[in-house]
Amino acid sequence: MRDYSISTLEVTYTDGNYIFYGDSTEITTLWKSQIVHLIRSGDKIKIQKDGKVLGSYSSIFIKEKEANLTLKIQGVAPSTKKSRRYMNNFMITPEGSNAMKIINLVEMENYLGGVIESEGGGGKPMEYYKVQAILSRTYALGHLKKHAKEGFELCDRVHCQAYHDKLIYTPDIDIAVKATKGIVMLNQELKLAQGFFFANCGGQTSEADFVWNTPVAHCKSVIDTFCTRSRQATWTKKIEVSKWNKFLVEEFGYPAADTLLHQLQYSFNQPQRDAFYQFPQLGVPLRDLRYEFKLKSTWFDCFREGNYIVINGKGFGHGVGVCQEGAMGMAKYNFNYSQILNFYFTGIHLMDYYDWLYIKQNAKNSIE
Repeated sequence: MRDYSISTLEVTYTDGNYIFYGDSTEITTLWKSQIVHLIRSGDKIKIQKDGKVLGSYSSIFIKEKEANLTLKIQGVAPSTKKSRRYMNNFMITPEGSNAMKIINLVEMENYLGGVIESEGGGGKPMEYYKVQAILSRTYALGHLKKHAKEGFELCDRVHCQAYHDKLIYTPDIDIAVKATKGIVMLNQELKLAQGFFFANCGGQTSEADFVWNTPVAHCKSVIDTFCTRSRQATWTKKIEVSKWNKFLVEEFGYPAADTLLHQLQYSFNQPQRDAFYQFPQLGVPLRDLRYEFKLKSTWFDCFREGNYIVINGKGFGHGVGVCQEGAMGMAKYNFNYSQILNFYFTGIHLMDYYDWLYIKQNAKNSIE
């Protein structure tokens, strides 16, 4: 619940019994129909069960009595409106002047199930879920120190990976996670690879440096016909000429007074993905136009129609890495997860994480 500053948390039974510890001392057990409230009180957290105060503590540890149980939690102050369900254990400590830090100590496979359902939802092909499982696992294991200064490893926002609940509605995701257990994606240098993905490429993925200035060796542009009939493959938007002109001139010094360039100012044709509007010498990155005018992608053509610029675009998202709708299309044509990942990425390797750690350690020892 990193989007909220929770001062009062309601904990209720979902699946199996949990033991509550306050500063390492066992306080109570949660059973069916019972409610526990955790309330920030000064520099401690007060435990209240069924209306009775059980004490105040510097830290609360909530431990499952058996493996892979589930708790339901909901912010009461402020209200998060919707409750959430998470598996495994929890550590809760004071944070700031009047809030709590809620850490879910969750097994990797349970975490991945929640992430994939939060990120992509249900109703997708099995091999696509396997692709997402490998990408999400690789990301998680490659970013375990991302929030180390804050006392945890990953947050539940898209800043890390969306994680808004345990896996609830899509059993196929659990099957996919278990079928790819331990598998990560490595780049050409045998390091954990950056597994970028987005909704739809419109028929061609993008070079990484078109989007972020820095090239990524395993993220090369590929022609992708598997997504072109999807609903997000094409789009149209109209923008007022005055706004388009103002942005080009004021932000990039577009030479609108030049006779030839003035004619090109409102007319642009992009047969394949590019990095700049018109040509590089003008210095107008397509990504900047996308952000300014909230375009679905940087792959578009445009022309003037009266007082508007009509933009006809392809794809949805930054365009680097795996096209999600394309990957789903490949899965429907019976391509497996390895073939899908090797289609969208160049020179990658799929390997068990612990095998990779073993090889990495041996290589380090041989150098020493």
